[in-house]
Amino acid sequence: MRRSRHLSRRTFLTASAAGAVTTVTSPSPASPASPASPARASRPSTAPATYRTVGRVKEAADGYVRYSWPGISFEGRFRGTGVGVVLDDAVNDYDVQIDGETVTTLVTPGRTISWINGLPDGEHGVRLVKRTESTWAVGRFGGFTAVGGGGMLPAPAARSRQIEFIGDSYTAGYGNTSDTRDCSATGGVDRNTNADLAFAALTAKALDADYQQNAFSGRGMVRNYNGGEPGTDYRTYYDRALLHVAGDVWEKPDTWTPQVVVIGLGINDFSTPLGTGEPWATQDDLIAAYESAYHGFLDKLRARYGAGTHLVVSATSVSGTTAFADTAERIVRNRVARGDGGVGYWYYDDPALDRLGCDWHPSLGDHRIISGLLEQYLATLPLDW
Repeated sequence: MRRSRHLSRRTFLTASAAGAVTTVTSPSPASPASPASPARASRPSTAPATYRTVGRVKEAADGYVRYSWPGISFEGRFRGTGVGVVLDDAVNDYDVQIDGETVTTLVTPGRTISWINGLPDGEHGVRLVKRTESTWAVGRFGGFTAVGGGGMLPAPAARSRQIEFIGDSYTAGYGNTSDTRDCSATGGVDRNTNADLAFAALTAKALDADYQQNAFSGRGMVRNYNGGEPGTDYRTYYDRALLHVAGDVWEKPDTWTPQVVVIGLGINDFSTPLGTGEPWATQDDLIAAYESAYHGFLDKLRARYGAGTHLVVSATSVSGTTAFADTAERIVRNRVARGDGGVGYWYYDDPALDRLGCDWHPSLGDHRIISGLLEQYLATLPLDW
């Protein structure tokens, strides 16, 4: 299975995109600008009108935008034979896509402009997507800039469909590009993760929907994996744009009103036995806390997005227990009994799932299967989109 290629700070890479040879370079950000010599260009002033995102970002004073959730993407359009991608990020990996095709992966690029050159002269679309998770650090994007002689065009229009995905490592695509469960010798989880090939992104792209992939590996609704980091859970971070900044709040724009929110929280709550000193003496206590917190979280989402948004409570198999699936299904039954018909239960599993990703996580093939199952489920909902 093909893996990301590591790019040094001044690596040259060629790839094929729509029949064109592309070249990626990473020049020094201190180089002076020169429209006739794109490899020497400095960071352009940010022009948000030339790109768009529905991801959770925050503007910085120097014109960059900051972010930390996985799967955040930026889309733009340009005229000419090439485009530069302005980044300041020594932690994350990114895919660059031209006209819908991935042309290169930027591995921990640092503070650089990466150039895609040699395209046919004309109008093109460019998309930058963050593959990895960085809950402890921010990435910074400074915009796109056209190669000399070309120009940036107005940002592409928003899609009418919107989906928000809320979840854990399954939703993030943790270790999905690995072909072995122990990926420590092949770059670890970071080099073997591609959020853009997780079921969330695959489903949204199949439905031509804008989406947020608000996933945090190891976090549960009330309990994290193996009881780790007590006193925190997924809900601690949900409202943030910058995950490592306590008290940070993402200001939801009026334009973000998803028709569907898919929630996948519970694997970490129930997949490991309770340990000494945890707040729940028995699994029944944990189930009661989980159920209460889940209802509160659904109340929060309903208040945020209104009655027109369909909330999907998802569950999957957890080894040795059915507590996750049973409790999630009961939560939905209770919501519907209370009169909220816009809440549904989606259980997914398939004999073909191999879980060959890092640490027994879904593989690329698994994510394609799960995405197909989710598409089938969404097709049963009375969605007005």
